[in-house]
Amino acid sequence: MKPILAAKPIVIRLATETDRAQIYRLRHDVYARELGQHARNSAGQLSDVLDGANVYLVASRNGVIVGFVSITPPEGGRFSVDKYVRREDFPPLRDGRLHEVRLLTVIPNQRGREIAFALMYAAFRWVEAHNGDRVVAIGRREILDLYLRVGLERLGCEVRAGAVTYELLAATIPKLCARLKEFPALLQRLERLLDWRLDFPFRKPTACFHGGAFFDALGPEFDHLERRHEIINADVLDAWFPPSPKVIAALAKDLPWLLRTSPPTNSEGLARVIARTRGVAPENILPAAGSSDAIFLAFRHWLTPASHVLILDPTYGEYAHVLEKVIGCRVDRFALARDDDYCVNLGELKRRSQRNYDLIALVNPNSPTGQHVPRAEMEKLLRTIPSRTRVWIDETYVEFADNPLTPSLSPSDGARMADRPGEGSQQNSRFPAVAQPTRQSLERFAAASANVMVCKSMSKVYALSGVRAAYLCGPESMIAELRGFTPPWAVSLPAQVAAVAALQDPDYYAARYAETHRLREALAVALSRFDGWEILPGIANFLLCHLPATGATAAALVAQCRAQGLFLRDVGAMGRSFGDHALRVAVKDATTNQRMVKILTRVNERTPKISNLRPTLRPAYA
Repeated sequence: MKPILAAKPIVIRLATETDRAQIYRLRHDVYARELGQHARNSAGQLSDVLDGANVYLVASRNGVIVGFVSITPPEGGRFSVDKYVRREDFPPLRDGRLHEVRLLTVIPNQRGREIAFALMYAAFRWVEAHNGDRVVAIGRREILDLYLRVGLERLGCEVRAGAVTYELLAATIPKLCARLKEFPALLQRLERLLDWRLDFPFRKPTACFHGGAFFDALGPEFDHLERRHEIINADVLDAWFPPSPKVIAALAKDLPWLLRTSPPTNSEGLARVIARTRGVAPENILPAAGSSDAIFLAFRHWLTPASHVLILDPTYGEYAHVLEKVIGCRVDRFALARDDDYCVNLGELKRRSQRNYDLIALVNPNSPTGQHVPRAEMEKLLRTIPSRTRVWIDETYVEFADNPLTPSLSPSDGARMADRPGEGSQQNSRFPAVAQPTRQSLERFAAASANVMVCKSMSKVYALSGVRAAYLCGPESMIAELRGFTPPWAVSLPAQVAAVAALQDPDYYAARYAETHRLREALAVALSRFDGWEILPGIANFLLCHLPATGATAAALVAQCRAQGLFLRDVGAMGRSFGDHALRVAVKDATTNQRMVKILTRVNERTPKISNLRPTLRPAYA
């Protein structure tokens, strides 16, 4: 295919009424003068009775139309193919929301399959976005290969129009979409090069998979919640422990009232409690309904398809999903090596961060690797990043890094940070005394910075996944900007009350974190006994497991375990280096961990034995 290399991009947009005259002249030039399908006329324009209902999508360069395609919706009851065939004679044309796509045209000096493909793709997306479920077209024999390649199928009927021979074609939208997915490189190139100005996105938005498949066993409408005692939901990272007794008491006491009452509009009280707890000002805090809510809010406000972003690889899948599939940014990946236990090379990251990125997103501790960069080292890095580059730090699991038993934080480091919680961070005299310093968090550094935003989920470490509570902590100017785009009542009243109560019981949660470390160590040792399994040391409430490369894939093992009520997470989609033999296992209570190991033992016994494999015991678990 000829590349699109012009200085100005091709614009794909809906034709305006003023475009019609130019489109009709181009139709006359191509279909009357060039192809001889129609007779020439003195007006030099070609249109038909369907143009009153037709929708035209155009490709333009420097304001000049270089190509177009027409779509006829079903509302008018007539298509151009009706002149040549009886639709009732062709089953694919009888039912559903049928649309006709016709007049795919590119001017001679711009012809190349990328522009034609872009227009055809735009037409299919238009039909899909307007609830169409199938397409009919007549494809000119000379370019029939293009129609067939994008998924249209012959119906066994030729159509003659003037000097031109066409074939009757049709396909359902699902089949067309499936076929287009077979051209990922071309779609990515078009997405990057085209100036897409239609009122629907280049790609149909899709949800990001986060696990949670265990809900399939509970019924789609929660009609079998009693089965939760029979299954193990280790495919998500919800806390294995219950919320603080103070949280349970606060909710139980007034639950009917909490459920029927509107919350404070902007979560002002929750913001003040978070601020006091973390040692920042309320103006530095923006509550949100979970970290995903905060990610979608901030990224969609800050970024456009022209934005350039750097993320870790592997990392939490929400970031690639929002950046690439929702916004359509240009995303670079900072590859983490398995040989280095997926640790971040800070020197190389410092070098890469100088490339004028619009945003750098870092998950620390990272998921699914469980690796953590200590706060002091992160602060040194952040000071070197250009101020125009926003830096997003996801600290969903950072409380686990505070415990001095974790591999990434020695007891002496913990004691030193506890004595001087503000060391390494700029201080602000407006910040109140710190009640519960999170020693490894960058919250106070972010609050005093010009470009750093910390995203803190309260789901995992406070056992509040079900109520959805989180917050952003950053410079007052950035928080104020996002606050203006936050909808009222974003955080439910039960979530606000639960979060406040959780923050008031630090001792309870500190004990749970310490116990999580012990449970993780024991589970890692047990999993390391499986032939060929490599268990990566981590600091959070999960373990990354590499399966034998010549054994069952992670997907196969997940499926076998699911049949026995154990739900695990195949993390192949979370990192390009993982391949199909990487698994993430959530840490549960001791009894549940034993149940997981028993199920995995049975599954492994049924898997064909692989010779010359021995368990890989990393130093932390040997």
